Amino acid sequence: MRPLVATIVVLASLSVGCELNRSAPRQTAERGLELDKTAPTYARRAAVPAMNDEASASGATTGLQLPGATDVLPNLVIRSGTASIQVDSLDRAITLVRALAQRVGGFVAGSITQAGQGQLHSASLELRMPAERFDDAVDGLRSFGKVESVNISAQDVGEEYVDVNARMVNARRLEARLIELLARRTGKLGDVLDVEHELARVREEIERYEGRLRYLRSRAAVSTLTLNVHEQIPVVDQGTRGIIAESLRQSWRNLVALIAFAIQSLGVIAPLALVGSGAWLVARRFRRPPPKPAAA
Repeated sequence: MRPLVATIVVLASLSVGCELNRSAPRQTAERGLELDKTAPTYARRAAVPAMNDEASASGATTGLQLPGATDVLPNLVIRSGTASIQVDSLDRAITLVRALAQRVGGFVAGSITQAGQGQLHSASLELRMPAERFDDAVDGLRSFGKVESVNISAQDVGEEYVDVNARMVNARRLEARLIELLARRTGKLGDVLDVEHELARVREEIERYEGRLRYLRSRAAVSTLTLNVHEQIPVVDQGTRGIIAESLRQSWRNLVALIAFAIQSLGVIAPLALVGSGAWLVARRFRRPPPKPAAA
């Protein structure tokens, strides 16, 4: 009976596909488009509005209407940016960054500070804020110090949102048909178990689609700005006197190094001198005297 169950599931899927081309039924705003309640308050305020009773079955929210298109794309754009700023005081700059985050309704998600001796004092801070306050945060960077660079990126996820939501609506229709098949209980126990297995798979897909939709809405509602703040690199101008003094110090270091090398060489020269002297004395002692000249 497994081929029979597979045929029933295929027919249910085809029926769902045909119904998608017809007028969509009325849907509530609470189903499938509810924001994650654990998200921040400002994320829920800035999220895309959920569908009302007059929304289409595709689940598209109010947004940009493309010419010749039948679906309305939601205005979902994920904005993020990085900036590098030179400041006079690192501690004061970090305080100003935290104040800016509170002023735009966000918070500092993470920070890394380097202020050790002999190191360039710098810090990296990640700000998260409502998407509608992103431009205000970028404009507020000028009050910290010298803005060296600003890089902003935007990713439009409206098309993906519509596609995922349409897949979720289709899966829900298939779920309803499978539930209807289970309610009839016209097959054997094995067939019923197969239908229940297929129903569990469809529900898992629906949960995955709902999670993706929540993620896209949350990411579009919150923007991220990463700040790299550092103090000015110290530059010392030693001048002519400094160069002469450094040359004298280097000469003294060279003289000391030469004397140290000479002292170290004594460890080799002295033994060689002793060995050479001993050899010369031995050779002189055993050397034969020259022959005396003959008498006339």
